[in-house]
Amino acid sequence: MRAIQQPCEVTHVTPRGTPKVIRWNDRTYHLTQELDRYRAGGRWWLGEPSRTCWVLQCGSVVLEVHHFDETPGAHPQGWFIARMQD
Repeated sequence: MRAIQQPCEVTHVTPRGTPKVIRWNDRTYHLTQELDRYRAGGRWWLGEPSRTCWVLQCGSVVLEVHHFDETPGAHPQGWFIARMQD
């Protein structure tokens, strides 16, 4: 997998919170299978919050998508693609 480390937009999630439709770099990726889900602690020395991480099959592409906890004053917040295998 290659590192991406860029923000993305998640427009739909499953009832469990798994990203279903991900937009990044003028492309749209649709979830076909959730391969893994885990929690990761943030880099506390940088003031980074914890996050939920998914490894998702989206057609022929595998994405590792992270979502930072919504902690007031925390940076960064929201969704981003950590890694991609295409």
